[in-house]
Amino acid sequence: MDQTDRAILVALQREGRMSNLALSRQLDLSPSAMIGRVRRLEKRGAIHGYHANVDPAALGIHVQALTVVKLREHSEQAIGEFEAAVKGVVGVRACYHVTGQFDMVMVLALRDLAHLAQMIRVDLARIPGVMQLETMLIMAESVADEGWPVFPEQ
Repeated sequence: MDQTDRAILVALQREGRMSNLALSRQLDLSPSAMIGRVRRLEKRGAIHGYHANVDPAALGIHVQALTVVKLREHSEQAIGEFEAAVKGVVGVRACYHVTGQFDMVMVLALRDLAHLAQMIRVDLARIPGVMQLETMLIMAESVADEGWPVFPEQ
């Protein structure tokens, strides 16, 4: 991946609906060269797709939380079973297998506190292998997710 590919990724993370013509003008490439580069980045898996940045309140999401989970077992099977179970829980935005005191960290999006309580008691605590759950409410977003950092080539 060269510097031009990196610049394309920066631009598309900032504005995924940017036209090929606008992108080619911004980076001083011909439109045909630009479309070829973007298609190669898509084919190589550097670009997974294009998404709208939606306001959670417009979807009725008024509570966001982080939940950390400690599993009884650390086997590949136990971790896989937890990951499979949590994929089916509506409101789990992301789940990460991590190191440290806990095994999993989840980002939750919920309607309200009652929805959070239900998710903890019904959906998450009942997953086989869960030993401990701890939840932190997100009070404010101090730094917005604006895409992955694109570091210069070394």
